Amino acid sequence: MNYKGVFDRLKRFDAYPKTLEDFRIKTLGGATVTLISAALMLILFISELNYYLTHEVQPELFVDTSRGQKLRINVDIVFPNMACAFLSLDAMDVSGESQIDIDLNLYKKRLDLQGNPINEEPEKQTLEDSKKETAVLALDPGRCESCYGAETDELKCCNSCDDVREAYRKKGWALQDPDSIEQCKREGWSEKLETQKNEGCKLDGYLEVNKVAGNFHIAPGKSFQQKHVHVHDMQSFAGQKFNVTHRINHLSFGTDYPGMVNPLDTLYQVADTHQMMFQYFIKIVPTTYTNVNRETLYTNQYSVTKHSKTTNSILGDSGLPGVFFSYELSPLMVKYTEKKRSFLHFLTEVCAIIGGIFTVASLIDSFIYHSSRVIAKKIELGKAS
Repeated sequence: MNYKGVFDRLKRFDAYPKTLEDFRIKTLGGATVTLISAALMLILFISELNYYLTHEVQPELFVDTSRGQKLRINVDIVFPNMACAFLSLDAMDVSGESQIDIDLNLYKKRLDLQGNPINEEPEKQTLEDSKKETAVLALDPGRCESCYGAETDELKCCNSCDDVREAYRKKGWALQDPDSIEQCKREGWSEKLETQKNEGCKLDGYLEVNKVAGNFHIAPGKSFQQKHVHVHDMQSFAGQKFNVTHRINHLSFGTDYPGMVNPLDTLYQVADTHQMMFQYFIKIVPTTYTNVNRETLYTNQYSVTKHSKTTNSILGDSGLPGVFFSYELSPLMVKYTEKKRSFLHFLTEVCAIIGGIFTVASLIDSFIYHSSRVIAKKIELGKAS
């Protein structure tokens, strides 16, 4: 078999015929075009590679059929001019469940007026403080002090001011004069409030509620239920003006996923006057996020509208000073699925970049070369004449 003849016939299909090295002309213009086109190829290749390495996220919309789940609310809010001793966080929902004065998984951090954390290590005691401490230590550990009429089967003894306040809260009573309560007077409860009056507070943590419409709020006063009505005991704060300026560092419902945006994060709201009430009406959209490893995260997105007003009275006849969040859930669920981009698509784009730039650069180089030759000939003819 004549292989040489077969190879000779195969050469006819060469779409890239080569010229002899002796007939190639290298020019400065061609070198400039080559360097520029190579730089463009590199830049576009890096851009395309970066696009290929990022994951594609495909959104889908479904009807939310999940039931019986808990809704986690992450809170990080700073009140620069409100003391922690004044604030109470409560939550309630349309199912009738209420959480009063939440302190589980939620931390109150005292701040000075410059926003710096206050060192809560034991301070140097005065002679009067020592006498009070000695008096408390001298009390019988097995004592059973009065709850001032608020005793229940579960709480028959109130040996501290907090015990009395809790007993009053469960009864739905307001503690009008703390100084008339021996335990509060002994512990200097009024003096503590006076000391913390010029402080700020940071609330950081989370709370869990039923996955139904509801609200939670941060407001001054000890809260309690009275005849199925939510009430804040403001009697001990009579005459006190509250500045509800606040900064929401973070507020989310569930765990954050990559690229998630929470509309209320870093929001700073200044109270123009005292006794202001800030309301946030939130629409929660249940969301699932599935990454490339097929791990699914159940969380929520939300949108929000804001409203504020000034309350006329500290007794709350036109509202209560504080920050209120009302939320409801959308019946639709958004599903995000993370997928890897196609390698064949990446290869096609790289070939298109290289081929396209090479072709355009060849045309530009040819135009520059032939134009320069024509101009050079005209100049020579002009000199000869």
